Amino acid sequence: MALIETPYLLFLGDAPDALAAKVAQGIRDWRPDNAVGQFRMEGCKADMKLPDMTLAEAKAAGAKTLVIGVANRGGVISQAWKKVLIEALEEGFDLASGLHNLLTDEPDLKAVAEATGRALHDVRVPAVDYPIANGVKRTGKRVLAVGTDCSVGKMYTSLAMDREMKARGLNSSFRATGQTGILITGDGVPLDAVVADFMAGAVEYLTPDAAPDHWDHIEGQGSLFHVSYSGVTMALIHGGQPDALILAHEPTREHMRGLPGYGLPSLEALRDMALPLARIANPACEVVAVSVNTQHLGEDEAAAYLDEVEERMGLPATDPFRHGAAKLVDALLAMG
Repeated sequence: MALIETPYLLFLGDAPDALAAKVAQGIRDWRPDNAVGQFRMEGCKADMKLPDMTLAEAKAAGAKTLVIGVANRGGVISQAWKKVLIEALEEGFDLASGLHNLLTDEPDLKAVAEATGRALHDVRVPAVDYPIANGVKRTGKRVLAVGTDCSVGKMYTSLAMDREMKARGLNSSFRATGQTGILITGDGVPLDAVVADFMAGAVEYLTPDAAPDHWDHIEGQGSLFHVSYSGVTMALIHGGQPDALILAHEPTREHMRGLPGYGLPSLEALRDMALPLARIANPACEVVAVSVNTQHLGEDEAAAYLDEVEERMGLPATDPFRHGAAKLVDALLAMG
């Protein structure tokens, strides 16, 4: 993958809510030094709490790449965005996107990029011919967050555990499998853009043999219970061969994201579904902790909910972004 120049101007477009701008939020939270500002169109309901900038202001502030920070359903480049994207190229910005709809498939963007000498970075294009999974056990240790729904904090859980382990001087890597993780770390596998037969093999490729004390924190995707995106979750479970599963949950959801006719499963249902599937590839796999996204709960509500989950599930529970990932890392290390 060609190097994406930093820092970024985060393009929020006309995002209808904060969750629709989760790519921008991930960069803002985990690589704040790479984000000089945000560009919002009329009607945008997302806010990264960064300076709102025009293209000229962002260029003067040193921004080099306009990153599309929106992850809409279907991953399409909205026609409403085109004027801004073309102007950005003309102002001297490169463009970066993790959408399924590729920048390089848009004739107008491609023509302007060629005329201005700017780069179009599509991070959702597999850069490797991945193998078919073979299921051979690999050395090292792996942990995967599995969720009751999409966008409940699986990536944040893995990043937080990796940061906590590194802070303790432990041997640890974050393995990005989605557009936001790749834009944060600069490397990874765009798993949902890999041909289905090769998805599990791509995860094996991403998490190769490692030292016995090394932990790979595999970025989770989708949910086994989400009828739109369950396939990518299964590929992570079988290709990742996790030694440990972290259950991830957002307790204020009224239904699955994008599926108003489907309610969220319980944590117990997630545990009882994910663990037998994980043990097909790794019979020693264990569910070791629960990660709860408490962003919509007050401090007292969050504390009470986490206590209730711990008592009910018999597992340590925390919000790793709000309270740190020490409990989750302790649970991994307790496995021996």
